[in-house]
Amino acid sequence: MRRKTTFITCTVLALSILSIYVYKNSHSPASSPAELEYLPPSYTKTISLVSVAMAADTEKPVTKANKDPNFYDFSGEIVGSHPQTFTPAVGNWIIGSDTDNTVLVVDGRKWKRGIASAGLADKAKALYGERYAEFLDNVTAYAYYPFAVAANVDNFENGEIAVRFKGVAGRIDQGAGILFDLKPNGDYYAIRANPLENNLVLWRYKHGKRSSVSWVRNVKTPSHKWHTLKLTVDGNLIKGFVNGKQYLAHRLPDSVSGRVGLWTKADSVIYFDDYRVTVR
Repeated sequence: MRRKTTFITCTVLALSILSIYVYKNSHSPASSPAELEYLPPSYTKTISLVSVAMAADTEKPVTKANKDPNFYDFSGEIVGSHPQTFTPAVGNWIIGSDTDNTVLVVDGRKWKRGIASAGLADKAKALYGERYAEFLDNVTAYAYYPFAVAANVDNFENGEIAVRFKGVAGRIDQGAGILFDLKPNGDYYAIRANPLENNLVLWRYKHGKRSSVSWVRNVKTPSHKWHTLKLTVDGNLIKGFVNGKQYLAHRLPDSVSGRVGLWTKADSVIYFDDYRVTVR
């Protein structure tokens, strides 16, 4: 009788322990999405609030405090949400934090052959109206190269574009670039620096194919440090600057005319800040 009582007691105890274990695991909080890694340590926003912020992508672009629509320091953006001032076309773009500074982050660790950004069809309509279908047909050809389009710049022909960037991670690449001359069919140019390669390259993307236009070596931009990349355009004359020094000059076959934005590659994790477009 004692053995039977002991067996029943042990069984009940084991079942109780198992029930507690199952309950705790079934009610444990879900793991945080990778985006939250770019939030400051003291940040306490819940996942549900992040989801609400991300749902605000249909709102109009944020107006900067200095009322300059062509300057983007992201201070008016919501950390943890998708950017309002840039339209992601390919890749995972999110507003993050670098210490106490709000930045735009491209997280290439989620890169899967450059899947187009969620809701791109609707965003493409806002960018190119009735020609959006042509843009969508071609953008997948550049799936290896995440990029985002500046929302407030409809057409850039002459002037300069500058941005600050910091390479954070990326085993395949740490490309940080300025995209320009973006056409409705998806063709564009990009000038980019790369902390892993220490060079500055002007690329052309046309009909789904990439080709190098101008290549400059020994342009050092160490990872985990902020640098400035600047592009100047005068008709068809292109010049590239890194940290205030000119490294590149090249004449294109045609004058520049199109949308502009930010560009990167594959698994790059890059912080961007202070994107400025000056039109002449």
